[in-house]
Amino acid sequence: MAALKRMFSLGYKATPKKVLYMPAFPHLKENNARTGFLEDAQYEKLIEGGELWFRALVECAATIGWRHHELLSLRVGQVEIDHRVLRLEPGTTKNDEGREAPMTNTMLQLLTACVEGKGADDHVFTRPNGSVVCDFRVTWQKACHRAGLPDLQFHDLRRTAAHNLRRAGIPESMIKLIGGWKTTIVFHRYAIVNRQDRASAIRQYEEHQRNLPKPVSL
Repeated sequence: MAALKRMFSLGYKATPKKVLYMPAFPHLKENNARTGFLEDAQYEKLIEGGELWFRALVECAATIGWRHHELLSLRVGQVEIDHRVLRLEPGTTKNDEGREAPMTNTMLQLLTACVEGKGADDHVFTRPNGSVVCDFRVTWQKACHRAGLPDLQFHDLRRTAAHNLRRAGIPESMIKLIGGWKTTIVFHRYAIVNRQDRASAIRQYEEHQRNLPKPVSL
């Protein structure tokens, strides 16, 4: 249907016109948005026993929400250990814009070990034999099965990051900058709010109400 619509569009815009008018191309509403994300206990099971590169890759994805190809393309020169910052160059992201994200203590520890002894142009994520990690589907599938999460996709870690950052109270504008979400609409597809989050919000509201000054009776 998309190809047919494109053909009509080209014919309509051609000079001279090959199509006199554009017919309607109705389509069904898509509902393919995933909703999965990792709970803390599931995360620990996922990385248990994993090699250094795998634990570091998963930690970065679940913390700052970067896509797998963005992480796998990282070179040592983009990991600023002294400033605790990861940097993506313009043209290497989905929207072609550069991006920076701060490192947590865990990310710093893992990435420091990953880049140790390497040159600035070397890849960050390499296997114990020194080969660059390009395809890790087998490793990912084995880890998911060990953790009892056979349907988990690596992209679900991006959703996990959005959920955790939002739960931590970080402003939405800052989360979008860290993870590279361009629009609010797209971000809201990732920033899942579960039952526990809603309960926590109500508890915060109740605590706020209790701390309000009581009216003085005259």
